[in-house]
Amino acid sequence: MRVGIINVTGYAGSELVRILFRHPEVEIVSVTGRSAAGKQLPEVLPHLWQIDLPITRTIEEPVDVVFSALPSGASAEALAPLVDKGIKAIDIAADFRLRDPAVFHRAYNIEHPAPHLLGTAIYGLPEIHREAIKATKLVANPGCFPEAALLALAPAVRAGLVADDIIIDAKSGISGAGRGGQSTNIMDQYSEANENVVAYGLNGHGHQPEIAQEIADLREASSAKVTFIPHRVPMTRGILATCYAPLIDESMGKQAVWDMYQDFYRDEPFVRVTPEPPQTKHTLGSNFCLVYPTVDLQAGRLIVVSCLDNLVKGAAGQAVQNMNLMCGLPEEMALESLALYP
Repeated sequence: MRVGIINVTGYAGSELVRILFRHPEVEIVSVTGRSAAGKQLPEVLPHLWQIDLPITRTIEEPVDVVFSALPSGASAEALAPLVDKGIKAIDIAADFRLRDPAVFHRAYNIEHPAPHLLGTAIYGLPEIHREAIKATKLVANPGCFPEAALLALAPAVRAGLVADDIIIDAKSGISGAGRGGQSTNIMDQYSEANENVVAYGLNGHGHQPEIAQEIADLREASSAKVTFIPHRVPMTRGILATCYAPLIDESMGKQAVWDMYQDFYRDEPFVRVTPEPPQTKHTLGSNFCLVYPTVDLQAGRLIVVSCLDNLVKGAAGQAVQNMNLMCGLPEEMALESLALYP
């Protein structure tokens, strides 16, 4: 299977190469980069020294599948001609996650470049949309924060256990901003990020409507009440989300909730329900999401802690998982690696 990667030089793009390099059914034949066009891949990303491909401005080889790791807005513009030709595509940006172009405009302050494709895109969360992903040619990879939040909340929301008033407090390593979101001076990056925690997006974050859209679908409602606040913490990778929702039946105990989550995810290859609260290092470098549900008995509130690697399950690994499903391959193929520790 011939694969192309648009914007290989970002964190998600380079992680895609690392994962796909060991995929037994994939040949990476074309990679693009805007500022790095004309160079060889190892010149820009020396850790990928075994993959001596030229970086071009556009996909220049015939491909069966294409991934885009461009920023939102630019991604749909680059993918649209390829999707229109029938090439299978996975978008790691936000361009096809929101079904309503007006909601997309409010979230990202740009007009959607390819609104004619919104009705064909499938939200790429296999734990919820597996069969639809298998049948589509265009997958919208979830955002890293929404994936952590949705995997934490989906069992309870789908079962009708919680009321429509959800709070998500999430922390991310600085790689979540992407290479383009960092200062060009490495000392500035370190001095500003080290020993510093920052809350942001309090006036509206682009991931909030994405989470609300999927929560509403799980609830079979037209909307959902979701408060989402992200924080940047001084680590390289990882997301830890703590989600809160009022229980409809306040007498429901911790064991009953844990058992329900265990049943929901029993056959999922990349979600584990844990007996203790997970830590970000427990998922580092892996495609796993760890979920720990519990109950605040005094307040009658469900609390769920989830964690994942924002560059793997939250981006490139999830994209490969979606590609496997779209192409009829084993879902776990090339994604079996366990976490790095410590």
